[in-house]
Amino acid sequence: MRAMILAAGRGNRMRPLTDNQPKPLLPVAGKPLLAYHLEKLAAAGVNEVVINHAWHGEKIENFVGDGSQWGLQISLSAEPEGGLETAGGIIKALPLLGDDPFWVINGDIWTDWNYQDLPTHLEDEQLAHLIMVDNPVHHSEGDFGVENGRLISKGSERKTFSGIGLYRKELLAPFPPGKQALKAFFDAAIEQKQLVGTCWNGLWTDVGTPERLHQLNQQLEK
Repeated sequence: MRAMILAAGRGNRMRPLTDNQPKPLLPVAGKPLLAYHLEKLAAAGVNEVVINHAWHGEKIENFVGDGSQWGLQISLSAEPEGGLETAGGIIKALPLLGDDPFWVINGDIWTDWNYQDLPTHLEDEQLAHLIMVDNPVHHSEGDFGVENGRLISKGSERKTFSGIGLYRKELLAPFPPGKQALKAFFDAAIEQKQLVGTCWNGLWTDVGTPERLHQLNQQLEK
């Protein structure tokens, strides 16, 4: 099983904490966010991890090394200044991710989800399986509805995409590299009924602002 951790964002909302370091290296309970993901992926049986980077990418490279301290083989996908956005970053890294479905995880989230419980299989017609969570206060409108395991564009029970999912390369492979957001690809897959999801209600935080980082640290110190 392979996985990709998205770590190329500039983290503007997290400034000044990200002025001199990438957001995935910010500490949570004394440990960089990125380390949590690497530990969990290794425990889940992942062998190869791809990490993209742009802002202060050399610090990510220095931190992860070759991945041996986690028992992982880590490949790095460097992006130009400003990054390629989520879809663009994954498309650039596809040659490193192989032909089988792979996990993609946002590097700036924290969760107590056990990655051994992540989906590992997609039916033939499915392009991705997303983990959905309850809507946080800062994103109260949610992203997609969930209906009988399928994701839909509309619906009263909208949930928020957690930033964790299982992807087929075919979701993105037909498109050339370049700066591209991911939502349009999800919307196209939903229209073709090729996007599924699982709802989960454990601990999850989009560590997007200094305030949320502080709240998470307080929560974990209790």
